Amino acid sequence: MKKKFILEGLGCANCAAKMEAAINKLDGVKEVTVNFMTQRLIIYGEDDKMTQVIKEAERIVKRIEPDTRLKRA
Repeated sequence: MKKKFILEGLGCANCAAKMEAAINKLDGVKEVTVNFMTQRLIIYGEDDKMTQVIKEAERIVKRIEPDTRLKRA
C-alpha cells in the first residue's frame, strides 16, 4: 500500500532526513521517502499495518519538527 502526505511547515532538510530514517525503522514499512523540496512524504507499507504506521509517523514528525503537520496529499 502507498500513502502520500504533504508536510506543511517543514523547514529543515536535515529534519526531513531524520524523519525518513526514523519512519523507515517502523514495523510494517517497506520504504519511505521524504522530499524536503516538494515537502512530500510517501510511505510504502503493509496494508494491515498502515494505520499504525501512519500514527507512528505523525508522532515522529511532531517530535523532530513540532510545527510541521501531516496532511493527506
